[in-house]
Amino acid sequence: MVNKLTIIDRYKKKIKLLNKHNKLYFNNDNPEISDSEYDNLKKEINDLEKNNIFLKKLKLNRTLVGSPPSNKFKKVKHLKPMLSLSNAFKKEDMKDFLKKINNFLNTKDNNIELSSEPKIDGISATLIYEKGILTKGLSRGDGIVGEDILENLKTIKNIPKKINDNEVPSLLEIRGEIYIGKKEFNKLKGNFANPRNAAGGSLRQKDPKETSKIPLQYFAYGFGFIEPMKFNTQSEFLKMISNWGFSTNPLSKVVKNLEEIEQQHSKVDSIRSSLDYDIDGLVYKVNNLKLQLRLGNTSNSPRWAIAYKFSAEKAVTKIKDIVIQVGRTGAITPVAKVEPVTVGGVVVSNATLHNEDEINRKDIRIGDTIQIQRAGDVIPQVISVDISKRNKDSLKYIFPEKCLCGSITKKELNKSTKKEDAVRRCFRGFDCNFIAKEKLKHIVSKDSFNIDGLGKKVIDQFWELKLIRKPSDIFTINYSKIRGLEGWGDLSIDNLKKAIEKSRIIELNRFIFSIGIRHIGQESAKILASYFKSIKRFLDLFDEEKRQKNLKNLVDLDGIGEIQIESIDNFFSNNKNVEIVKNLVNVLKIKDFKAQNKKGKFSNKNIMFTGGFDKMSRSEAKSLVENNGGKVLGTISKKLDILVIGNSKPTKKKIESAKKLNIKIIKEEEWYKTLNL
Repeated sequence: MVNKLTIIDRYKKKIKLLNKHNKLYFNNDNPEISDSEYDNLKKEINDLEKNNIFLKKLKLNRTLVGSPPSNKFKKVKHLKPMLSLSNAFKKEDMKDFLKKINNFLNTKDNNIELSSEPKIDGISATLIYEKGILTKGLSRGDGIVGEDILENLKTIKNIPKKINDNEVPSLLEIRGEIYIGKKEFNKLKGNFANPRNAAGGSLRQKDPKETSKIPLQYFAYGFGFIEPMKFNTQSEFLKMISNWGFSTNPLSKVVKNLEEIEQQHSKVDSIRSSLDYDIDGLVYKVNNLKLQLRLGNTSNSPRWAIAYKFSAEKAVTKIKDIVIQVGRTGAITPVAKVEPVTVGGVVVSNATLHNEDEINRKDIRIGDTIQIQRAGDVIPQVISVDISKRNKDSLKYIFPEKCLCGSITKKELNKSTKKEDAVRRCFRGFDCNFIAKEKLKHIVSKDSFNIDGLGKKVIDQFWELKLIRKPSDIFTINYSKIRGLEGWGDLSIDNLKKAIEKSRIIELNRFIFSIGIRHIGQESAKILASYFKSIKRFLDLFDEEKRQKNLKNLVDLDGIGEIQIESIDNFFSNNKNVEIVKNLVNVLKIKDFKAQNKKGKFSNKNIMFTGGFDKMSRSEAKSLVENNGGKVLGTISKKLDILVIGNSKPTKKKIESAKKLNIKIIKEEEWYKTLNL
């Protein structure tokens, strides 16, 4: 049985990989992987969360929407975040989606109306109308901030520049997908890799005249901010904006149960090749807008919508060799070198084998004929081995017991199951050059210091030249040694200097995430930053006595568990880690953590729930607290302000503990009054 540490490590790698491909997909319009494998990566992440509830406490999968906008256009904040969609790949996934909706709303309605709309493979954009006049046009960007591409969007002839209707809301934010028709793309394909790349490149032309040369089209599919709200359902919204002159997809349809969902999915799938635009699935949205509002969003996707994707692509190839790679956490990952084969329009020559146990379970050997599937990784995964085609002289693959640095690798023992981890690891940390280099790549990445111009290939180059060997070296780099290197002129060096200087100022939560404490992801880093507040307090972890005192307090934090606490202790018990972090702190300006949401009915209040509610689910209740500035705790302590007791099976022990500590206790009925329900 795979233990928690292995699962968490694999989960973190998937999240990191998704961040990379978000940037390539949303910002550069130049994806390295196909849509199906991108979707499968997200599915792998969601499956890991579904099958391992403890992963959700890490809250890493919260802000994975798009990528920060480039510096090419003015940056503008969206009126409402443009979130991504969770994915479904089979009937069971849609059944689960409907079940989650019912659970959240605490209902048993098997016929909730859903609006079904084709998912266009294009570029998302938002159009903002003030009193019917188009005033802003933004790209998705990172979902929070987009690029101002209004003038380019205006070149799309059928986008209304003015809505001539007295009933139009005074402020209207329309979301749409920009695309190029297949027939038109065939005339341009010598200049672009695919239709999406062509649409994205066109929208990012500095000169709108260049954009106007490309036959861009769009479908409007949703809305962001509307004031005043004039619609009751998604289908009503689509009908109304169509009357206002917006292009909406003619294949949109309202369905109301699992059978109708499947029928619509099969119908559109059967005709998609005949359409003049690329689609990779259908989007199903709860039709009732009031229910959408109640359901709300997770950190990066709405609970009321899902993309039901079409099938992925597979291929057959042969393993030429098996090599190992070393990750920043010391994980040893085997990779199969395969005979080049085209999968989903992309030629691949590598396939991940995950770990030693996976190789043994599937009995994968050098020379084997295998089936691979592009499932979200930079390299595909091996689905199966065709043993009938195996050479009689084939030898079982023996997994190496040493790291590339030469040290012995080990499998950790799961304390609860007493079983070995599936992943072998090198535990030398920064003393292993392979781990140290990967840690540097993490530090300069988008979610850490986000240093433009200092990507993975540059880190490899500077590492070989011994210009950067530890994190603090980034900020004391000798630029004179770079000058003259291929690809490094005065302009690129100057840009790198500016990027590095800019990154010296960093928020506490990003700093905590960047130093690479195992099991501490972005959300865990935020939770820790909200506790420590300042770098001065965070550095108390250097001292053994102060560290143990702080670790005891961390137990009460929702989202910080035993694994994270043990990992923090191990990290700062290592003198090498302490030295590296100290040196890094000395060259930075680390800003104190400031909570973003301080306003609301529960501002600065710690709340806990026990028992089930009649009118809402626990998830909805928790969401309401957090959206109103409060915090939900998982244990009874003096820090708790309010204990809310549901009518269904509350825990007596929690109630008794709260009474002893004189914590305010309110019953379900009073809870509803507090919320004005």
